[in-house]
Amino acid sequence: MKKFNIRKVLDGLTAASSSSSSATAQPGTPRENDVVQETLQSEHFQLCKTVRHGFPYQPSSMAFDPVQKILAVGTQTGALRLFGRAGVECYCQHESGAAVIQLQFLINEGALVSALADDSIHLWNLRQKIPAILHSLKFNRERITYCHLPFQSKWLYIGSERGNIHIVNVESFTLSGYVIMWNKAIELSTKTHPGPVVHISDNPMDEGKLLIGFECGVVVLWDLKSKKADYRYNYDEAIHSVAWHHEGKQFVCSHSDGTLTTWNIRAPAKPAQIITPHGKQPKDGKKPEPCKPILKVEYKTTRAGDPFMVLSGGLSYDTVGRRACLTVMHGKSTAVLEMDYPIVDFITLCETPYPNDFQEPYAVVVLLEKDLVVIDLGQIGYPIFESPYPLSIHESPVTCCEYFADCPSELIPALYSVGSRQKRQGYSKKEWPISGGNWGQGTQTYPEIIITGHADGSIKFWDASALMLQVLYKLKTAKVFERARGKEEKPSTDIVDEDPFAIQTLFWCPESRMLCVAGVSAHVIIYRFSKQEATTEVVQLLEVRMQSEFSEADSPDPGGEQTPTLPTSAASSSPQEAEPPNQLTAGVNSSEGARDNIPCLQVRSSPLKQSPGYQVELVVQLVWVSGEPPQQITSLAVNSSFGLVVFGNSNGLAVVDYVQKTLLLNLGTSELYSPSDPCQRQPRSPRKPRQPSGGFCDSNDGSNNSEDRCKSPTSGSTSPCNSDDERKQNFIEKVKLKSRRFSKTVANDFAKMSRKISSSGEQKLDLEDRSHRWSPWLCKWPVGSMKNGKLAARMTRKLNVHKTKSDPHRYGKDNAFTRSRSSSVTSIDRESREAISSFYFCESFPRKSGSLASPCLLVGTTQGSVMMVALSLQPGGDQKLQQSLSFASCGTLVQLKGGILTMALLDAAGTMLPPSCEVWYDPNASDEEKEKEKTRRRRPATPPSSQEGQDSQFAVLCSEKQANVVAMPSQTSIYKHNITETSFVLRADVVQMAGAYCIACFCANGHIMTLSLPSLRPLLDINYLPLTDMRIARTFCFSNLGQALYLTSPTEIQRITYSQETCDNLQEMLSELFTPVETPEAPNRGFFKGLFGGGAQSLDREDLFGETTAGKASRSLAQHIPGPGSMEGMKGAASGVVGDLARARVALDERGQKLGELEERTAAMMASAESFSKHAHDMMVKYKDKKWYQL
Repeated sequence: MKKFNIRKVLDGLTAASSSSSSATAQPGTPRENDVVQETLQSEHFQLCKTVRHGFPYQPSSMAFDPVQKILAVGTQTGALRLFGRAGVECYCQHESGAAVIQLQFLINEGALVSALADDSIHLWNLRQKIPAILHSLKFNRERITYCHLPFQSKWLYIGSERGNIHIVNVESFTLSGYVIMWNKAIELSTKTHPGPVVHISDNPMDEGKLLIGFECGVVVLWDLKSKKADYRYNYDEAIHSVAWHHEGKQFVCSHSDGTLTTWNIRAPAKPAQIITPHGKQPKDGKKPEPCKPILKVEYKTTRAGDPFMVLSGGLSYDTVGRRACLTVMHGKSTAVLEMDYPIVDFITLCETPYPNDFQEPYAVVVLLEKDLVVIDLGQIGYPIFESPYPLSIHESPVTCCEYFADCPSELIPALYSVGSRQKRQGYSKKEWPISGGNWGQGTQTYPEIIITGHADGSIKFWDASALMLQVLYKLKTAKVFERARGKEEKPSTDIVDEDPFAIQTLFWCPESRMLCVAGVSAHVIIYRFSKQEATTEVVQLLEVRMQSEFSEADSPDPGGEQTPTLPTSAASSSPQEAEPPNQLTAGVNSSEGARDNIPCLQVRSSPLKQSPGYQVELVVQLVWVSGEPPQQITSLAVNSSFGLVVFGNSNGLAVVDYVQKTLLLNLGTSELYSPSDPCQRQPRSPRKPRQPSGGFCDSNDGSNNSEDRCKSPTSGSTSPCNSDDERKQNFIEKVKLKSRRFSKTVANDFAKMSRKISSSGEQKLDLEDRSHRWSPWLCKWPVGSMKNGKLAARMTRKLNVHKTKSDPHRYGKDNAFTRSRSSSVTSIDRESREAISSFYFCESFPRKSGSLASPCLLVGTTQGSVMMVALSLQPGGDQKLQQSLSFASCGTLVQLKGGILTMALLDAAGTMLPPSCEVWYDPNASDEEKEKEKTRRRRPATPPSSQEGQDSQFAVLCSEKQANVVAMPSQTSIYKHNITETSFVLRADVVQMAGAYCIACFCANGHIMTLSLPSLRPLLDINYLPLTDMRIARTFCFSNLGQALYLTSPTEIQRITYSQETCDNLQEMLSELFTPVETPEAPNRGFFKGLFGGGAQSLDREDLFGETTAGKASRSLAQHIPGPGSMEGMKGAASGVVGDLARARVALDERGQKLGELEERTAAMMASAESFSKHAHDMMVKYKDKKWYQL
């Protein structure tokens, strides 16, 4: 009796309640998951962002806390990135998305003020792991242009476009009534508006003096107490920045004509000095030629030597095309440091936070458009520091990305050991100066690796463990090709205008460390990992010819005669079958003839020195076919146990043995279908089928009987002793006897016809005797030969076809040539090609209801078909070098809507069955070490057996629209789930989660979903991120243990988690930005300065700007908005049960506070009553014995 399970009943009710998003069992099929105890529930899933890595995209501003040693970078999209020591990073975002124009730290207070282009300022609390906004202030009538917050002050100066200056209390974020109006700051005789405020700073020695710089060139020294201007400094050129000398007696201005003016504060009539750092000084004493604007200048003093003056810009106009430069002027020396990208901002790091002390600069942080550079000012030559941050993700644009969580623990040390030798030299020997914050204390300790492919052909391996990111190793795949030195040398065979070495897709096996990459130039490179250096004299090359069934070269020519050519398959492995297999035909690329048999890239002919790490094993290139370029690779897979790599495109698939360096299989997509397959798609021409004149299959020809028509033309005699050359020669002679005139269409169709002949569906496949009973076809391949270092894929297909129960006249005159081609390839034809979209090696049951599992290859197409190809292979060992390998197509397993994205295999207990692989060994090691490694190589697991009538495996198939679970070997679809109706899935992966497996999907409408296995119950469905850029679709990937990532911008990787456990532990795992640090002591004023008042003058800003003295500001000027991190924001954001609890807690706090106040008032009243009683008693005693006239 079947056991009753209430959980399954509830799951069934849940599945039935959701129509389109529910998984339903197929009618008449058993509940296969009754024996699989699914442990994953909805409570195991929750989606949240974790960390963001990479360089801030489109940076706009920067600030530094000299005590906490934290760097903040703002961007044009309203993002904030905060950096501390290596591994300490934080990302937060302004809701408005407006550009961050300026940042100001509350030094050593754990707070940051940001000013945005939408005229709002925000106060961020950095004392929590995820920073939050405490207060916001939105200006309504003024445009913010500049902000200044003095050290250890709570009053923020804000300059506006109108030239006014407002003052904000950063504790309460309220405006003061104290306002400096532009018309009071400038001279009354001035007739024009001075322009926006471009600089505000207070005198380092007198906090009561405020220096205001206007864009027009006017600088005003404003007395805050007397509310008037002490001095006004006028210059003809516009001002960009101002910097003080620490003694407060001089300041320097940078101007738009490339000049620097130095002013004494008590001499406003003219500058004390005018210099043009990059201007040519004329001999006759005239004014130097104008230069580009100096955008920023900083003036820093030292105790022991000359001051430093650091500036950006100011180059002469004749330096056209010169890169951006940072100029460091120290004494009489001037150093011009060229940068790779334009300079956005720079900050000079100093030993002290006090502006009235010697600054002692030690480094300059330069924020570039696409990089962050820190220059060491303490060493000769100004070397740069080696950055510990992963800011080089975008060094070349990322084209693909893969994520591996919980990978073998020895991988990261191995990659680091070979990658450490690639580090550049010449860095500063000092430690990285941005060293604030602390690492998280999370318990997530499993190793994680991210692999990124780039447009320049490079591949980077990253250590992503513990929410950090560090580059481990970089591989340059372009080294195996010849590079064109100039545009005139660019080969005409390129199929892409730019980045011919760009990585299209990659496949990595962590166990065997085999790496296979496919590039946009239709090339595939196989790499092995080695810890030893090697020199490859000749790069092993294999050229493959994959021909489209829609190719123009195959179209019939109604007019001229065709040269007799041997018919080839639609995707043939040999351009000229009549040629011996071990010869390589030279490609044709002349102005008269079409390009043919030539690859897109030229493999280097000189010896290749390969450093420890990944070393080239084999290069596979697709060649041009009759003027048609090769199609780009769309799917890729490697099986290290069998030494195979399989790749596919819109023409078909190819299987390569990278151990023997040979091509084993080359098939068109349509050839994967069996002849009786109802899912078969055959290309049809819009033209009427044209009957050939004197073809091969003339029924009136007595020599061509029905039995001959059923046989392959290349099979020749049925005697097994016939060699390839004999069979080809026999076929050629037969062709000559039949006709001297036939079209390529006829030849190709006839070749396809011969391969399509097969046994009927009722005939059983006997795996033990594949050479005699094959369904629907069998092919064997000999080992290829090598000549001049290049391996030519000139193979002859052995087709063992036997007469079966099928109709022998099936491919007769009426049906043999119905698949004619059009003479032109239309765009519709190109789009309708059925491309290979995914592969999966497995040990499964190729025969329906079979009992013995064998190696198989699952093939998924863009039209939703899943086919199974049986492999007759022996894993590993030296015998593989001599044996021949066989393949058998088993027809369509299932048909789904949309292209197939991912496939996997589960056992009867719901555990994933990974493809067999071998354990890594060093190919360059000694023979003794190799023998030791061979003894510990992993062998594939024993093939599972299935009892008659019972299913022991589940094939998990996911397409762009649906997910399906098929029981094996019965090939029964037991569960089917419609993932989406209105959108489509971009990425799907079968991942491990909480000890079980599920399908994780990302849809184009932004939904992230997970489905249980094998029942396909929806576990998670969250609208997370609508697809706004193809970059997200290209880089989004899931990994095990609830991890995922995508490229959120061209320079940044966003990591997310869909695990409830990770979300719960996220606070512990994140790094801390704020750490308690004592503020350095203020500089000693000295006895005489204290006696005679020569030191720094303080100012009671509270008394000057407070509401009591200055009054209230206009309410219409700015609007205060409580942030989500403040108490008001928490009250406003709380909702539901959590909100009720929060409000109840706040109410209890308020009630307790009121009760406390009431108790205090009661106590005060009691004390007052006691005092009154005491005074009354004293008065009574005083006047007790006195008469009335004595009073």
